[in-house]
Amino acid sequence: MEKVGDFLELDFRRIFVWLRAGLMLALALAVLGALAGGIYGLMATKRYTVATDILINPANLQVVDNDLYPQSGQIDGQVFVARSRQRVLTSRNVLSRVVDELNLADDPEFAPRTSAPEADRRLAALAKLQESVDVRADEQSFVTTLLVTAQTPGRAIEISQAIVKTFQDELAETEAEGANRAAAALDSRLRQMKQDVLEAETKVEDYKRNHKLASSNGQLVSSQAMTQLNTQIMNARARVAAAQASYDTLVAGGINGTNANPAGSPALADLRSKANTVREDLNSQSVQLGPRHPSILKLKVALDTIDAQLRAEYQRTVEVAKANRDTARIALNSLVTEMNKLQGTVFTAGDSEIALRELERDAAAKTAIYERFLARARQLTEREQIDTTNVQVISAPTPPRGRSWPPSTKLLVLLGAFGGFGLGLLLAIARGIGQDLRLPPDVQRGKTA
Repeated sequence: MEKVGDFLELDFRRIFVWLRAGLMLALALAVLGALAGGIYGLMATKRYTVATDILINPANLQVVDNDLYPQSGQIDGQVFVARSRQRVLTSRNVLSRVVDELNLADDPEFAPRTSAPEADRRLAALAKLQESVDVRADEQSFVTTLLVTAQTPGRAIEISQAIVKTFQDELAETEAEGANRAAAALDSRLRQMKQDVLEAETKVEDYKRNHKLASSNGQLVSSQAMTQLNTQIMNARARVAAAQASYDTLVAGGINGTNANPAGSPALADLRSKANTVREDLNSQSVQLGPRHPSILKLKVALDTIDAQLRAEYQRTVEVAKANRDTARIALNSLVTEMNKLQGTVFTAGDSEIALRELERDAAAKTAIYERFLARARQLTEREQIDTTNVQVISAPTPPRGRSWPPSTKLLVLLGAFGGFGLGLLLAIARGIGQDLRLPPDVQRGKTA
């Protein structure tokens, strides 16, 4: 302890003495370090790293309206989606598929050449590949950089391209699997919904059959019949009014009425015209000729004949008009009687139609929901075939300018020389300290002084 205490009072000039004494050793170790660095730089296994910039857009391509996967509008949600997909890029599923695709289990760079089972070599290759892959995310964008290291630039590029392709396939398969699960869930529900629709429609038809509610074009036959009968009654009333007016006109006008064209009797109109013509001729000739003149007598005979025909035709026309009026009234009364009978049936059917409409509404609602679900299931089935992932390679991997490991031979030589020289100096100091600790205390004080 006394030697240690004396040593702590040592002057720093002793250090320069020790360093000068060990200078040759330091130089020798510097040369050895430089040689070791150069040999390592020439003999070590070289590694090359390639970079691939990938734009992982969190918003999928909107190729289908009302898509299964909603678009995230919040920036935080978009960041979470992008980071989740970034984890998929180096997930075990993706890398395992790359190992199988590139047969890395038989590659000496990734799996040792042993007689181990294929499963063990595959696990070793997967572990080695996980060590050789790294990702870096740009905090200011959705760009992710994939770094792949291999012994040759070509092999690194091949692995990088395989990882990107498998990553895109994995995302597409994941979305397709989600759409498949949704479609399967809808299909299982559709079977029950289809059964419910069939039962509801069966209830509607059974109710119609039991209550005799026949329908046509979506309307009950009884309601259609009542509508048609009401139209017939209005037409019959119009015919009655027309027949009554025609009859009243004939009766009011008399035989020589002013109606030049009575309805339904062209002959009566013709006889009236002839009688008026003969009467005008008789009146005009009676002024010039005497009452016994042959022309006058002839005109009187003709007028009497026409008057007899006119009276007969008038009587016939009046009877026909009266018969038409009576027939129209009978038809109207028959229709009114039929309407009175049908109204009771319609009112009874109306009460039943209320319950029928409720059953039809229930069936229509179930049918609409079933059709909507059926269309959605078909849409999801087709959605499985569409890749909407928005992943784009914006910088393809290219051969690097130099190796990523080991550093350049010149740098290794410098580092080896510097390390060897530093080690030599440390050894010189350690040797000097050891020598001084072995000397007597008075000698140490002398050297220090």
